[in-house]
Amino acid sequence: MTATSASSRHGALPAPQRVIPIAAEPQGAATVSLYAASRKIYPRPVSGVFSRWRWALVFATQLVFYGLPWLGWGQRQAVLFDLAARRFYLFGLVLYPQDLIYLSGLLVLSALALFLFTAVAGRLWCGYACPQTVYSEIFLWVEQKIEGSRAARMRLDGEAMSLEKGVKKVYKHIVWIGIALWTGFSFVGYFTPIRELGLAFLQTRMGSWEVFWVFFYGFATYGNAGFMREQVCKYMCPYARFQSAMFDRDTLIVSYDPGRGEPRAPRGRSVDARARGLGDCIDCGLCVQVCPTGIDIRQGLQYECIGCGQCVDACRTVMQKMDYPTGLIRYDTANGMAQGWRRAQLWRRVLRPRVLVYAGVLLLLSAGMLASLVVRTPLKVDVVRDRAALARIAEGGRLENVYRLQIMNASEQPQRYRLSAEGLDGIAVSPDTPVEVGPAESRWVAVRLSIPYGSVAPGSHGVHITVAQEGGSAQVVEKAAFLVPR
Repeated sequence: MTATSASSRHGALPAPQRVIPIAAEPQGAATVSLYAASRKIYPRPVSGVFSRWRWALVFATQLVFYGLPWLGWGQRQAVLFDLAARRFYLFGLVLYPQDLIYLSGLLVLSALALFLFTAVAGRLWCGYACPQTVYSEIFLWVEQKIEGSRAARMRLDGEAMSLEKGVKKVYKHIVWIGIALWTGFSFVGYFTPIRELGLAFLQTRMGSWEVFWVFFYGFATYGNAGFMREQVCKYMCPYARFQSAMFDRDTLIVSYDPGRGEPRAPRGRSVDARARGLGDCIDCGLCVQVCPTGIDIRQGLQYECIGCGQCVDACRTVMQKMDYPTGLIRYDTANGMAQGWRRAQLWRRVLRPRVLVYAGVLLLLSAGMLASLVVRTPLKVDVVRDRAALARIAEGGRLENVYRLQIMNASEQPQRYRLSAEGLDGIAVSPDTPVEVGPAESRWVAVRLSIPYGSVAPGSHGVHITVAQEGGSAQVVEKAAFLVPR
């Protein structure tokens, strides 16, 4: 029974319902948009300890990325992922698709390393070594060299189109496109021998897939580093979203000390800040101007902060000019900032059990993976039954099963392998001569196993096929089924 029917039975009128009036918007009223266009950020260059570290990692990462494809190893490229031949060359190591476990191990190690670095000092990867950060820094450096300082770039973008503006913009984009295409070419050079790729480019006979990936990777670099920049870090990268799950109050982050800096106000060097009740922050805004993501670190930790330390360098320079102690903006922890810990106390809490567990697991897995690579047998064997015939009677009254063996030589020298089998009385293997396999090659071999007819009962019997290196210790034993028909 509803409340309305009950009230009607007793003669009471139902309670009046509230009505929300809907009126037309007056003509000329302001409209509030739920979408705000992104504001272009013009980071100001800064010099300092963390800026030098940042550029050192830019040079190191790009030296590795651009240089590795050109590094030779014997008669081949040192690092090459030959997808067509299904070979992966890492200096003296030759891997086959069967070695996928090592790729899985590498991904696990990378994830653990990311967890470790984040637990210790936040988004260090983002601020110093992430490809998005590295290429944004390179493209921004080109922009500064061509268009000028931060103020000059802002003024140039605010001006109407002119010959000077057009020349500078076109020149900048030509350089950007050149860097992007060279990046795409270097990327493809990890999958196609880069010297052959360069020769094919000069002769205009590059494959369609190679052309596609050069331009695709180049376009991604050009768009992300030239235009999107901090938008990738703020809105597209998932790491910015789930980093808070790996932070705690003992994680080193870029921090502003409000107890020392507030209240902030502009002033000259001759002003006695303490007499006026002012903090050390002179509200110069340099920490905001140098930030590549355009945030104000004085508002506290924000997910957009990539931990690059540029604001630390800028604030240190200002503090030195004002003859104030440095460290108003610094790498610190929430607990350390709140309790005023010294560096020794701070590091004792940074190296907490969580970090030690991450480091211990990472060390154990790295050691295990390295040991597995060292003792790895440079030989792979796959056994496939010949489906054309299950079994047949061969000459001499013997029952024969036919198999196909794929023998993969994972070493850099040609090898000879002998075949043998066991598991049934009187079993024989053919061919009984050594099988030759070239360096880092695979070879399919037809193998026949035979037993005296009638020596075993009908059915499926397990046998073991052994492939052993002649004159070496490499040996692989594979299980197969020998079929005896009724």
